[in-house]
Amino acid sequence: MALDPKLLEILACPEDKGSLLYFESESALYNPRLKRRYQIRDDIPVMLVDEAESVDDATHERLVAKAEADGVPSTLS
Repeated sequence: MALDPKLLEILACPEDKGSLLYFESESALYNPRLKRRYQIRDDIPVMLVDEAESVDDATHERLVAKAEADGVPSTLS
């Protein structure tokens, strides 16, 4: 299930307060500035810095390329 568009309008990274990329197919929100991925579990974004996953450079490049190619929406739009 996709996140509610209204929720996407207000979600921000809890660390730098910036927008996130929403990857519905990966059940994740991603901050490309900090290379951190926040999981979505049971349709609830887990927006805790301590539970965020730092991604390696290869994963970062893949996610950024996917966002550009697929027109992945960002939060705070």
